[in-house]
Amino acid sequence: MIEKQFKTINFTLNGKRVSTSVDVRESLSDMLRDDFGLTSVKKGCEVGECGACTVLVNGEVFASCIFLAIWVDGKDVLTVEGLVDVDGNISDIQQAFIDETAVQCGFCTPGFIMSAEHLLRTGKRYTRDELRKELAGNMCRCTGYQNIINAVEKAMNARLAKAGKE
Repeated sequence: MIEKQFKTINFTLNGKRVSTSVDVRESLSDMLRDDFGLTSVKKGCEVGECGACTVLVNGEVFASCIFLAIWVDGKDVLTVEGLVDVDGNISDIQQAFIDETAVQCGFCTPGFIMSAEHLLRTGKRYTRDELRKELAGNMCRCTGYQNIINAVEKAMNARLAKAGKE
């Protein structure tokens, strides 16, 4: 039997400084779900191909199922739960997914939202083809993708208009 080795890590999770002790071989997705109860982080393929476990680490997209938890020591981690404002209101990208009916079973939705959030934070205007390419790391078995692209495009256009980049 392999003996577990633990390390204490400190990082920012959804805007709050946290500390936890993790097995050095534990995935970020397992830590987020088990230690912090963040169930938006889904466990799909567990090999980094489906996108269901997507989170942002220091603003970049990562598949948390193949990202070791110890690697977030000193970093900033954002999950869907961190997109909700202080009054409990959902973000514009979450609302766009609702408005555009971009959710069916919902399993893939948090991963798509986090990948989309990363794109929206660039402040760049993407074509629909570019959005499809950028979101290709996320898989959905229900929606057929069209409504997901519609939702991301809607949120992108609203953010660009708000920033005066119409």
